Amino acid sequence: MKTLFSNYLNTFKGLSREVWWLALITLINRAGTMVIPFLSKYLKEDLEFSVSNVGTILMFYGIGSFVGSWLGGKLTDKIGFYKVLIYSLFLTGFGFIFLQFVTSFWGLCFSILGLMIIADAFRPALFVSLKVYSKPENQTRSVTLIRLAINLGMSFGPVAAGLIIVTKGYSMLFWIDGVTCILAILLFKYLLKEQKRDDKNDNLSLTKRNKNAALKDKSYLVFLAICFFMGMIFFQLITSIPIYHYDQYCLTEFQTGLIMFINGAIIVLFEMPLINYLEKKKVSHTKLILISLILFTVSFFILLINFWVGILIVNIVLLTFAEMIGFPYTNAFALSRAKKGNEGSYMALYAMAFSFAFIVGPKLGMNIIDTYGYQFNWIVTGLYGIISIVLSLWLIKRIKKSL
Repeated sequence: MKTLFSNYLNTFKGLSREVWWLALITLINRAGTMVIPFLSKYLKEDLEFSVSNVGTILMFYGIGSFVGSWLGGKLTDKIGFYKVLIYSLFLTGFGFIFLQFVTSFWGLCFSILGLMIIADAFRPALFVSLKVYSKPENQTRSVTLIRLAINLGMSFGPVAAGLIIVTKGYSMLFWIDGVTCILAILLFKYLLKEQKRDDKNDNLSLTKRNKNAALKDKSYLVFLAICFFMGMIFFQLITSIPIYHYDQYCLTEFQTGLIMFINGAIIVLFEMPLINYLEKKKVSHTKLILISLILFTVSFFILLINFWVGILIVNIVLLTFAEMIGFPYTNAFALSRAKKGNEGSYMALYAMAFSFAFIVGPKLGMNIIDTYGYQFNWIVTGLYGIISIVLSLWLIKRIKKSL
């Protein structure tokens, strides 16, 4: 046991102090982001919107995320990641506090739209900060550490949220979300100083010459399509699956929170050792993305077994391993393709691919559920996986040809 623990700790060696501080700030922020996994349940069960209207509101969530990711990338290249991180998270805190007082359909649509534009400007800036604060050989592990912090926070967040909802109601969650965002960014400002880049002027000239570099990178565009379909699959975890838990198996918010805890707990215990092992094996990023997509696809086809509640555990375990392999390496692939001076634009497109999935996925999925039922939705989700697997094989072929 001592050897296992020692080996686990060794997987974290070599990461910079700044990356560790970023992980701590992310942990505080994500531990407080309790309302997101329960947003669809809050809209449907607490505010009593129809499934179709829930899908529409979540579509505005996705549109805001899409616009915010684009804006964050532009601002990161223009004013730097540091300022974007501070202003985004600070304003997001007040946005969450305000959101609890909005209960009308269109009010929620536009409030969530505005909130997500501000909140998701954070993502490209965070990705670029990891490229600045970590050595090239440690970038994948740095991303994994940030994901570990996110999932450690999200492991306890849903469980605590379920208890708070049962005892205090949803209103308390919005206050916690808002206050933790503000606390996280105050810590960020105190612990991490803005890093001045010596190659600033060179980067600016490169940005002007290669303004559309990401859009001209055809292999990167194929990769973005893969990320889109991966997002279409993964976001079922926070949109249709929590509702499915109640409608099919009558699970409470607390029980749903416990299942979500499995996801976070596995990631906290196994993701960093797994990534460290895969890094040593030197398996290509594209092959690992392919393996992830296969696991994602299987995880939803097995939900066609709808007479045994234990299948929800199998589903979350498969989803978790798919996530552990897929997300660090899609992020690493995007960072490795990013041209100097255009990192913000590359990472913005990466984030936008997932945001676009959140625009299309929730509305389409909720409409499918409303019209044809959950079983048909799982089949469609599995088909997204098959499409992404084909695209991934194509990307592997393209990368081999370019070598």
